[in-house]
Amino acid sequence: MAQKQTIKPPQSPAAVGPYNHAVRVGDLLFCAGQIPIEPATGNLVTGDIKIQTERVLENVKAILDSQGLTFSNVVKSTVFMVNLGDFAGMNEVYARYFTNDFPARSTIQVAALPKGASVEIEVLAHF
Repeated sequence: MAQKQTIKPPQSPAAVGPYNHAVRVGDLLFCAGQIPIEPATGNLVTGDIKIQTERVLENVKAILDSQGLTFSNVVKSTVFMVNLGDFAGMNEVYARYFTNDFPARSTIQVAALPKGASVEIEVLAHF
């Protein structure tokens, strides 16, 4: 049976609650949803959906980097958005990070996200 390993990259913003940034089990890395928190300050990045999505994906990248992975290792992503009317802007930034070997993706509109964020993204990656 595969061991469960918690992942807490030092370059990532502190967790907002009782969870880990990611958990590795065997060849899979389950990443918690990331919101647009600036790691250096712990504050939510303000700005439009493009600015927030970029910060979110930089936070995801920090987790992947800590495990020697890239966005091409991601097999599934889930995007949570407060306003699906912002989908085109989010998707424009998303396409700069996921450039090939695209993962399966779901996008869901939600009523609210932690700290008033407009977008949250979680990923599942394979080693």
